[in-house]
This record gives sequence, structure tokens and C-alpha cells, in this order.
Amino acid sequence: MNRHSPAAAKQRGMAIISALLIAAVVAVIAGAMLTRQTVFTRSLEAEQQRVQGQWLLLGALEQSRLLLWDARKKDVLTRLDQPWARAQGGVFEGRLEDEQGKFNLRNLVNRQQQDDEQLQHFERLCRLIGVDPAVSRRISQRVIGSYDQRVVHKGASDERLPAKYPMLRSLDDLSGIEGIDPQVLRRLHAFVSVLPGNTWVNGNTASAEVLSAVVPLLSLAQAQALVAERDSGRWFINRGDFVNRLRMPQVAMDSVQVGITSEWFRLQGQARREQRRVTIEALLHRPEDRQPQVIWSRVGV
Repeated sequence: MNRHSPAAAKQRGMAIISALLIAAVVAVIAGAMLTRQTVFTRSLEAEQQRVQGQWLLLGALEQSRLLLWDARKKDVLTRLDQPWARAQGGVFEGRLEDEQGKFNLRNLVNRQQQDDEQLQHFERLCRLIGVDPAVSRRISQRVIGSYDQRVVHKGASDERLPAKYPMLRSLDDLSGIEGIDPQVLRRLHAFVSVLPGNTWVNGNTASAEVLSAVVPLLSLAQAQALVAERDSGRWFINRGDFVNRLRMPQVAMDSVQVGITSEWFRLQGQARREQRRVTIEALLHRPEDRQPQVIWSRVGV
């Protein structure tokens, strides 16, 4: 009998083909499983990095609270030479800013009415920092329109008008206003804040532009000289000291809404874990009698 018959050869060929098909199927299945495992592993690593980043941010937030509280216990003044004002480095990179060293947009409304004096201050500040007057008016309208208004009628009861717009939480909420692009918004962030209540400006942390805007008759050049003197180490110890060093006897103390302490601070920074970056922005309130509280926080990836 012929050992190499066509039938036997055909069977051997079918066996080889079957083996190859099985090997191919196994390879495809193994490849798919490996791909899924790789995707799962990467997803798990990304989630671990995200969680670790958030823990780092929470640690930075707690550290900021402690810095602010420690400074408050040591000195009633809020100054730029205190530890809280230094940039934080390392795994977390960021810094605290005194939001009372800026013009508070909430001041445009006082007792449910537009504050014309504060409106003039804001318009002057916008001119000093190069913001178009038309844009500053739109900002004012947006801010004022986000609060209930009280209209006083002579000889009749007051009328209350409901807010037209949602209340602002941060300057980023202004981004939809015509004329406000990222560059304008960055400019505003350096000089303007949005706080939950009316505040005074802190003379120990405010820029020359802000002081020139809120102090009657104070020119930018005078404000710059005042800030240079202050930052050399001659911090203002009280309101009277600030007014006296203006060297402007025609300016009454009652017209100067500038103080020497602060309650509102903003933390902004980021934590890096390998290739992943997690950012944070938070508003902290530091009352006189208790530890700072986080009013709101925003975490991004």
C-alpha cells in the first residue's frame, strides 16, 4: 500500500490548515486580551495619578489655611512680606493672593442700590490698566444686574426689582461679555476680584493702580511712590497712618475706604504627577476669630 496516498496528504494538509487557523484565532484573542489589559492598566494608572493629584491639592489647600491662620495670630496686619504671600514650590506649585488688594466688583452694589462712587472708582481703574471704557461699562452692567435692586420712590414705598443675571462667582464668569478675551481677563485678574460681600481695599497689598483708583485725587505717580515706600518695609500700621502718608491734607479720612487687614484670599496652583497635571482655584475666608474656611474650590485636569 502506498504510504503517501493523495487522501493521506489531503488529511495532513487539512490538519496543518486547522492548526494554523487555531493558532491565528488564539493569537487574535490573546492580542485583544493584551490590548484590553493595556488599556485597563493605563486607565488605572491615570485614575491613580488623578487621585494622588487631588490629595496633593487638598494638602496644599490645608497648608494655605494654616499659613493664613498663623499669620493672623502673629500680626493683625496683612502684608506682602508674610509667609502666606510666598510662592509655593515642589510637587505643588502655586500661591495665595490677597483678593482685598484688588477692586471688589461686589462694591458696585451697596444696600441693593448702585454705588455711583464705587462705579467711578472701577471706571478709573479700567482706564489705568488699559481696559476699554465700553467693556468696563458692560462689566458694571453685568455685575449690577446680578443683584436684586431697590428703587426708592419719593412719597411711596420702595420697589424691588429682581436680578437679571446669575450672580458672579469669579471673574471667569465675565468671559461671555463682548470685548472680554483671555488677554483682558488675565489683566482683570491682576487688579479685580469678585467677593461675596462689600470690602475695603487693603493698603498693604494693593497695587498702585488700585490705590490710585479708589483714593480721591491720588495720581498714579503718587500711588507708585507710596507703594514703593511701603514695599521697602514701611508697612501701614493703621488707616490714619495710610492717610497721613498720602500727604494730601485736602483728602478727608472718611472718604478713604482703605484698610490694613484682609479676610479674603484666592489660592491658585497645580500639582504634577508624572505626565498628569491637576489644577486648583479656591476662595478662602479668614475671619478675625476663627480659622480660614474654603468658600468654594474648583479642580481641573
